[in-house]
Amino acid sequence: MAAADLRDELSCSICLSVYTDPVSLPCSHNFCRGCIGGVLGTQEGSGAYSCPECRAEYRERPALPRNRTLGNIAERFLSAQPEPGETGILCTYCDSPVAAVKSCEQCETSLCDTHLHKHNKSVRHVLTEPTNSFMGKKCSTHSEFLKYYCCEDLVCVCVSCCLAGGHRGHRVELLSEASEKKKEKLRKVLEKLSPEREETERGAQRLQERRRDVAERAAGETERVTALFRDIREELEALEKRLLSDISRQKEEISLQLTELIQQLEIKKDELSGKIQHIEELCNMAAPLTVLQEQWESDGAADNEEEYDTEEDKDEEYDTEEDKDEEYDTEEDKDEEYDTEGADTEGRETEGIKAPAVGDLDVGRISETLLTGLAGIVTGVKGRIPGQEATDLVLDINTAHERVALSEDRKTASWSKTALCYPHTPERFIEYAQVLSSRGFPSGRHYWEVEGSESGEWEVGAAYPSIEREGDHSSLGDNIKSWSLRRLYRSITVAHNCIKTPVSPSCWRFRISLDYEAGHLSFYELSEPIRHLHTFTASFTEPLHPAFYVYGNGWVRICS
Repeated sequence: MAAADLRDELSCSICLSVYTDPVSLPCSHNFCRGCIGGVLGTQEGSGAYSCPECRAEYRERPALPRNRTLGNIAERFLSAQPEPGETGILCTYCDSPVAAVKSCEQCETSLCDTHLHKHNKSVRHVLTEPTNSFMGKKCSTHSEFLKYYCCEDLVCVCVSCCLAGGHRGHRVELLSEASEKKKEKLRKVLEKLSPEREETERGAQRLQERRRDVAERAAGETERVTALFRDIREELEALEKRLLSDISRQKEEISLQLTELIQQLEIKKDELSGKIQHIEELCNMAAPLTVLQEQWESDGAADNEEEYDTEEDKDEEYDTEEDKDEEYDTEEDKDEEYDTEGADTEGRETEGIKAPAVGDLDVGRISETLLTGLAGIVTGVKGRIPGQEATDLVLDINTAHERVALSEDRKTASWSKTALCYPHTPERFIEYAQVLSSRGFPSGRHYWEVEGSESGEWEVGAAYPSIEREGDHSSLGDNIKSWSLRRLYRSITVAHNCIKTPVSPSCWRFRISLDYEAGHLSFYELSEPIRHLHTFTASFTEPLHPAFYVYGNGWVRICS
């Protein structure tokens, strides 16, 4: 137990063997020089080095000083252990632990050099390499050594089994002969397995390269998306500042206008207060002559016969204090009076103020600026997102089946109950109601958006221009030259080369995205948010044309 614990303490955590030329890292963990050297070598491309034990990181490759004390302890420990060739099997006859060099199958014992010499002097038994397992070499029925191989029952047998046992009369071979025959068969199997292993290794290497490519692309996409959102935030902040500045400027302009108008109304109010006070004083005078003379002077000064035409008009206007109050019953009536251009104070000797019209916040302009700014940001973002929208995508009438009706703009395909009089062309589909787009994509990144009917049958996808025009294998998704998303028999599947995979979209509008060089054809449903349905992976060898199929009440429309 103590030896096992000591071995654990003296074992390298990388190779799990006793240290060979142990070295130390700055973090004080120890490893074999060869083991840690290999680990650090694999970390050179990452730009940082780390300890396999504690993950401590170093910017530069750390020095590897030899741990002499640990090395001496490991050497002493190894010198006290059995030699590698002895495998730890001890002599059966020695009282002290002495390693065995041979085992006797007949005696079922293991022998050291000394006892082996004595054993060979007395008997001549079959000797083998040291082993502790003797039961597997004897017959379980007769307890005799197995010497033959039964070719009919495919088992090893002893002499008694061949002469009087259950294998009597069977064709048997010596173990050595049967072993050589089996080895020959195994060599043939090995000849087949070796190329397969090499191909597996190449496949693993390709996958590792792809994993590295994916990691590099993911890092690049992460950086691009981060920069994109950073720029979007900056543009949104700039748009916000511009809008808030415009709102603040409008508020200041309107506040200034309102301040000027309020000042004018305050002046007018003071004038009216003076007149009201004068009239009230006249009303409180007891001397008729004084009242009449004051009014006459006022009338003469006003020089307005229409305003004070008769004494009755004056009495009518200022008959009671209540009538005067009703004239300016509310503040709103007063504002309406001053907001009316050319309005006069009826029955007064001075004209009313022509108050300028005061505007409100131009919410329409603010909204328009906001929408225009957001649209500009979205347009800029779209321009920076990889993938070009196929805006000029139309259906090729020369490929349309005679039951496929096209709209005037060649964006919609629907099923026709009667055959259409299309001219015969070699590109036209004959077997299925299908049609290709006039444009194909031989390279690059592209996407197009399509919509399908809620009833009937239809397919959307992509195909090579060399797809068969007739026969069972001319259907989209049922050959190696087409990929599709289909609505058939009320089920939705994606298909390629007759292999179908069910999907569950929640709407009937889709985006089909093509990355030609990467070999990806992806289907997305344009729900809120956009949801990925399926991606086909292939090595494209021809231009890809958007492809469509309709039947019954089905129709499809290109939305791009």
